[in-house]
Amino acid sequence: MATEAKYSIIREVGRGNYGVVYEAIVNQTRNKVAVKRMQCNVPENVELALQEFWALQSIQRQHENVIQLEECILQNGQVFQPISHRYKKSNSHLLLIETCLKGRRCMALQSACFLYFVMEFCDGGNMNEYLLSRSPDAQLNSSFMRQLSSAVAFLHRNQIVHRDLKSDNILISHHRGSPIVKVADFGLSKVCQGKGNVNEHCFSSACGSNFYMAPEVWECHYTAKADIFALGVIFWAMVERITFRDGDTGKELLGTYIRQGKQFIPLGEALLENPTMKLQIPLKNKESMSPGLCKLLHDMLAFNPKERLDAFQLEDRIRQISYGQKRQRSVS
Repeated sequence: MATEAKYSIIREVGRGNYGVVYEAIVNQTRNKVAVKRMQCNVPENVELALQEFWALQSIQRQHENVIQLEECILQNGQVFQPISHRYKKSNSHLLLIETCLKGRRCMALQSACFLYFVMEFCDGGNMNEYLLSRSPDAQLNSSFMRQLSSAVAFLHRNQIVHRDLKSDNILISHHRGSPIVKVADFGLSKVCQGKGNVNEHCFSSACGSNFYMAPEVWECHYTAKADIFALGVIFWAMVERITFRDGDTGKELLGTYIRQGKQFIPLGEALLENPTMKLQIPLKNKESMSPGLCKLLHDMLAFNPKERLDAFQLEDRIRQISYGQKRQRSVS
């Protein structure tokens, strides 16, 4: 007798280079969930899937502003098997790791091989779409900044460096009418070994999205403070509604940059070329932000990582500043 499916797909809600995200329901409870499907017979996809799995599984307790993983399921042909730490010695899990680390496809994994990440469902889309569909609001900005700084501090306390923070990777959920941000998409994240200060771990592979990458990431030698630079780009763009058009998709994205003629140069790349460059914060209107917020952004976007705030300092500082008044949207 066939076992009844645990989930039912409702619709596709997002698609990227490495996976598709669906809205689904749990058949037994009728609760909504998000299901991210990644094909895992390609080593690059397996690596992304495992990084996301290890990051989310390594968190010992949940945080309101970090996406919650319900379970991870491996489909190999017609066989579906849960993957968790309890199954870390299973043949299927070992095949996934072997495929990733050895850079080849294992013949034991069939062509119809997928990993499904079942996560909490966020009904407000991503932060980029959410903010650009609404008028600027200082109270909303301050709420999002506090939530995001708390989320990143939580991740860093748990030895997780995200490495791809951007408004597209931050989801919005509604709870009693108040928008709650959820940091998501951990495919490029790293879980640092040991219990020392996360900022003492160094990384050597450049990754992330160009317009959010810290100067040192471009040089392939960086720490968790690269996450703070990315947050600084997000915060600055959010407050002043600074946007650019993605060259590949034409999509309007929140992000700051340096203009050189007709070109938009990512902020981190521009600082790498000119470390003494003074950032013009605020960019649009001197009355758009308080002196405290202006100073905070400068400290988050410092060229030298040693002079940049870490996540724990940011979490403390962000509670102490004022955020300015509501102002009209300006789009570049």
